[in-house]
Amino acid sequence: MWVFDATPLIYLAKVDRLHLVSTLEGQCYLPQQIHSEVVTTGLEEGYTDARRVEQCIDTGLFEVISAGDSQLVGRLQQNPNLSDADVAVLGCTASRDAIAVIDEAYGRTAAEIEGIETRGTAYIVLSRAKYGHIGISEARATIDAMIEEGWYCAPDLYTKLVRKLESFDQ
Repeated sequence: MWVFDATPLIYLAKVDRLHLVSTLEGQCYLPQQIHSEVVTTGLEEGYTDARRVEQCIDTGLFEVISAGDSQLVGRLQQNPNLSDADVAVLGCTASRDAIAVIDEAYGRTAAEIEGIETRGTAYIVLSRAKYGHIGISEARATIDAMIEEGWYCAPDLYTKLVRKLESFDQ
């Protein structure tokens, strides 16, 4: 099971690659707060990526869920460095023993402290290439397109991603 934060959704949608998520094993979830941020607000502001995410919800690729109330959620809410969306992602992930798909460094650190497994947007793209769901060149084009759309990737990480992709081709 996978619980998605806003950034991976937005950038996979911007480059029209949300279909990559359909090849993951297990159900994909969106916390209600992420749905509000990405879909509701996104549609109000006219973002095409918001419509793509909404279509994936309509087809059942993503299920919208509530973060609920737990001791973890209550504790995370006390952290001023975590947004309500981050708290929802981590709370939903912990309650379902899932994997959080989150790029933001502070959220990933909080997850690590709480024993919550995380992956990022790059993992989704690279793993789909590694397991043959997309070609190496399509994976690299996807990473490049996301960067062109504003997805942040440090130069040293980009180099590692490209090397990793090239290693799949051997």
